[in-house]
Amino acid sequence: MKRSTERILTTHVGSLPRPPALLDLMKAHLAGEPVEPGAYDASVRAAVAESVRLQADAGIDVVTDGEMSKPGFFAYVNERLEGFEPRPGQGPKLFAREIAAFPDYYEDYFKRAMMGGSVAPIHPMFCVGPVRYRGEAALRTDIANLKAALAQAPHVEAFMPAVAPSGVGQNAYYKSEQDYLVAVGEALRTEYLAIVEAGFVLQIDDPFLSDIFAEPDLDESAKERKATLYVETLNHSLRGISPEKIRYHTCYGINEGPRIYEADLSQVVGHMLRINAVAYSFEAANCRHEHEYHLWETVKLPDGKAIIPGVITHASNIVEHPELIAERLCRFANLVGRENVLAAPDCGFSSQACYRTEVNPRVIVAKFKAMAEGARIASRRLWPRAA
Repeated sequence: MKRSTERILTTHVGSLPRPPALLDLMKAHLAGEPVEPGAYDASVRAAVAESVRLQADAGIDVVTDGEMSKPGFFAYVNERLEGFEPRPGQGPKLFAREIAAFPDYYEDYFKRAMMGGSVAPIHPMFCVGPVRYRGEAALRTDIANLKAALAQAPHVEAFMPAVAPSGVGQNAYYKSEQDYLVAVGEALRTEYLAIVEAGFVLQIDDPFLSDIFAEPDLDESAKERKATLYVETLNHSLRGISPEKIRYHTCYGINEGPRIYEADLSQVVGHMLRINAVAYSFEAANCRHEHEYHLWETVKLPDGKAIIPGVITHASNIVEHPELIAERLCRFANLVGRENVLAAPDCGFSSQACYRTEVNPRVIVAKFKAMAEGARIASRRLWPRAA
């Protein structure tokens, strides 16, 4: 993974809004409706090219495909892995304490944003048979589309996201949660290896680690055991892959909301740093977590590692001022070293393929440009001779 050796590099977390024409075709494709042969693939390919161009033009150094081909976590599981079935209305209730505290707000919020307008039904997936990877063709297409787009846009490096084993549904087949997670990790390892072999940095998407520490039915020791299991099974699935090729992302699951009942970074950071990755991406720009940069006054970043803190938020249409972004970057750089910090948003801007995204697509571009300018300001302060 490229480091900020002469200036602060910029990146993002992965997902970006899909264009309306692609959403229409994706919705029809998922519903099994007839689509003109080649039209869907051509639309994805064009969307990836435009997404990468947009990122480069906005000043993003480390780019990806915007996850244009992915409808979202649940449909992604169903497309790429055998052994699962959707079970509407079943499974644990996400964000239970938060929703119980603010039921009227979240009833409206989930209708109009985040899940509103999704092209695919958002149903929990349950494992009902042996887990096997079946997404080779889709993965080859994703890799080819990104490579073609990169050939037409300036960039420093490229990454490709893939889900962590802990994010793949619920177990209703294997004897234990450990057996289940190992089986899922072995299946996803096909994807992990292919991304790295294609020359991209692999990003592991894992909001599920942070979610553990907001589960109301687990005591502290149970949370620690579950987090340890998640880390160990993920590391097992990554075995043999150089940590230099891996970056890890975790976040808190809810975007715009009160967000009172979610984990503190202090609960997560020790587990996060045990994951065999070279860099760690986490939320740091939203006002429930911005103060947590102080953690790095006492938490030592392991030698050779880097952090990718959020310096713009995915949960507001307010465009952060470049001076504030620079200030945020310098805080982290002064604590962990300027070469160990990359700039990024808190999370992706469209984790589900939706007709309505919380942040307007033009605002996202403005946020990226502000982040690039903030990184330039921070770089002049952190590398004054180079400036």
